[in-house]
Amino acid sequence: MTVDLQPTFGLKDSIERRRAARAFRPDAIPDVILAEILRLGMRSPSGYNLQPWRFIVLREPDSKEKLKACAFNQPQITQAPVVLICCGDRTVGRSDYVEALIKMGMEQGAINDAYADVMRQQIPALFENHPSFEAIEAWTNRHTMLAVAHLMIVAKSFGVDSCPMEGFSTAQVKEAFKIPDSIDVCCLLCLGYATEPFKKFGGRFSYEQVCFAETYGHTFLL
Repeated sequence: MTVDLQPTFGLKDSIERRRAARAFRPDAIPDVILAEILRLGMRSPSGYNLQPWRFIVLREPDSKEKLKACAFNQPQITQAPVVLICCGDRTVGRSDYVEALIKMGMEQGAINDAYADVMRQQIPALFENHPSFEAIEAWTNRHTMLAVAHLMIVAKSFGVDSCPMEGFSTAQVKEAFKIPDSIDVCCLLCLGYATEPFKKFGGRFSYEQVCFAETYGHTFLL
């Protein structure tokens, strides 16, 4: 079967049309589209390009049933043709990983010897001193959710709906899917074709209410 990889929607429409789908049709996501969603979603930025996100891709009914039992039996998990267990890896600061990253960057022409030395010095310091986060899980979740947001928007551009979920037992998910202690479970992401109609858009606060000028609490206007 030939699949057209041209997006169905542009960026603006993809953002505005995206909703958290609560029910899915059984239609499968073509492999080429799923691969492109994952590829483009993982173009997300990350500190030092460390890419700490890890995704367990569930497509088998038994796997999704197992996850559903860890997620308060929410039905969209078994309805969706694909569910991602979205995780963050705490070990990306180790030297062998950093060296592999440097090698890849050099092959791409994005890293020179001077910047490689900066990475070797600064990445261990980041995880030792963590000036911008209190717990390492905050750092892994921060970067994983950037990737999840990219995945949802890319998916919608191909007409694939999504449902990010935080209703699950972390301990149960980690045990059921043999997830190591060094890996944090950030969220679940259902992907598929939603049954309609969607619930109505709930609205968003205006930028005047959530953006501030120069100092927190000062009115920002355009």
